Amino acid sequence: MINYIIQVILFQVLFLAIYDFFLSKETFFTKNRWYLLSTPILSFLLPLVKIPSFQKAVPEEYIVFLPEIILSPEKVIQEASWYQSINYIDVLFGIGVVVFSVLFFVKLLQIISLIRSYKLTKKDGYTLVLIPKQTKAFSFFNYIFLGGEIPESQKEQVIAHELVHSKQKHSLDLLLFEFLKIIMWFNPMIFIYQKRITLVHEYISDEVATKNNTKENYINQLLSSFFQVENIAFINQFYKQTLIKKRIIMMKKNKSKKMNQLKYLVLIPVLTSMLFYTSCSSKRNVVQKEERISEMELMTKKLNNKDKAVSFLVVEDSPTFPGCDSGDKDCFSKKVQMHFARNFDSNMLNNLGLSEGKKRVFIAFTVNDKGFINDLKVRAPHPMIKEEVIRVMKSLPKMKPGKHNGNNVAVNYTIPFTLLVGNLEKGVNNNESENNNLTKKDAVSFKEIDKAPTFPGCSSGNKDCFSKMIQKHFSKNFNTEVSKNLGLSTGKKRIFISLKVNKIGDVESVIVRAPHVKIKEEVERVMSTLPKMIPGEKNEEKVSVQFFIPVNIMVEKAINK
Repeated sequence: MINYIIQVILFQVLFLAIYDFFLSKETFFTKNRWYLLSTPILSFLLPLVKIPSFQKAVPEEYIVFLPEIILSPEKVIQEASWYQSINYIDVLFGIGVVVFSVLFFVKLLQIISLIRSYKLTKKDGYTLVLIPKQTKAFSFFNYIFLGGEIPESQKEQVIAHELVHSKQKHSLDLLLFEFLKIIMWFNPMIFIYQKRITLVHEYISDEVATKNNTKENYINQLLSSFFQVENIAFINQFYKQTLIKKRIIMMKKNKSKKMNQLKYLVLIPVLTSMLFYTSCSSKRNVVQKEERISEMELMTKKLNNKDKAVSFLVVEDSPTFPGCDSGDKDCFSKKVQMHFARNFDSNMLNNLGLSEGKKRVFIAFTVNDKGFINDLKVRAPHPMIKEEVIRVMKSLPKMKPGKHNGNNVAVNYTIPFTLLVGNLEKGVNNNESENNNLTKKDAVSFKEIDKAPTFPGCSSGNKDCFSKMIQKHFSKNFNTEVSKNLGLSTGKKRIFISLKVNKIGDVESVIVRAPHVKIKEEVERVMSTLPKMIPGEKNEEKVSVQFFIPVNIMVEKAINK
């Protein structure tokens, strides 16, 4: 989606640059109006167009990258946390849409209020709204708003001008851009487009209005008084000070030569280039990614069945992961990530002698024409990690194979993911004895259990509910005043908690790493108040379950009373 938005904005920048440099000074006002209406819509459509003949202009690739996966010893609890599942970009986008929608309706209500508040006079083809003690003059569809203080000698000319806006439905143009501003409120090009087309509207109305009057008299009327205007983007205003100078310059300008219409032909090579770019850009990204892997020596060897595979980008129906809709690529990607997060044993990382930090692992595999995983290739920083990755990959379920031209086909993928080595358990072990370490053999990892411990009020074995109730318990019972007057710097502080719910449902082996001993004691107190639970199960047997909880607290300066 981000790539799509970027392409839309870039295309609009290019279309506006062509308009400003080649077309804006010409007197082809109606053609310019349609140019400004059509090009922003084209910008939304062009990234969706993929022309096969253009796609063949670049080499076809078969390796497709799934989104990166990040795993750490904390990942199990973080995966189930509500704040981890929120897409904050979507939230921000939604807030923007709501704000701009409200602003639009507020402006619309302003116009409705004017219509209801003042005298209406039905005329031939329009309705005149007289606003007493004002010098406003603007139109909205078939309504022409006219200030009562406008001199009688000018009213006829103003109405003639506004009638052009009304008859040519200029308000529809402006409403189109209001709609685009709501759905792409973050895109400055939409606002610039609206300003450009507003000016073109004035050029069109001035051109028609001056046919029955001399240009000199018409210009004198524009300059004769200082007029008020409504600050509403989607009305056509007669006296808009920021546009008067440009309108006068254009009225004095000689008509453009017909030969200058050839400038519009510059769109042909521009559109062709855009179509070529949109058709081939995704394939180029695949090529760049494969080259990057080859530099890391993972993909130096081609997959054995590459000549029989079909690219994920062009396959008609991609492989279907169990539980996904047929051919749903996004669902396939999410399910593979979820499978890794639940099955990869991240606790092994700190026992391999690896240095702390991020470790990159790359996996290449094929979903063959039977729906099975094969041609598995792994590059990892340690043989045991490689073995674990192979184990996790081999545990992927059988899938519905991809189809192309009505036949089952093999599809190749590559997954990069990052391992975070040295975090919670190292910090815990530095503060506690090895005997208290939660990697005891009698405890099962939270991600490996069949049924999670059941927190009171949750449905049996519900992992998400368990995680949320633990967080709720902590937030409700932790005394934030403890963090004050400890000499800590203000800001976010990280706390790590590890604990075990044993076979009878009691919480034990609570280990805490905190930035101060007072905070550690408070965390231990809160965790000791956790209620008794129904124990977790593995292979239908009650088991002890270990897990980790990362917590952020905000440290603020104490206020002296």
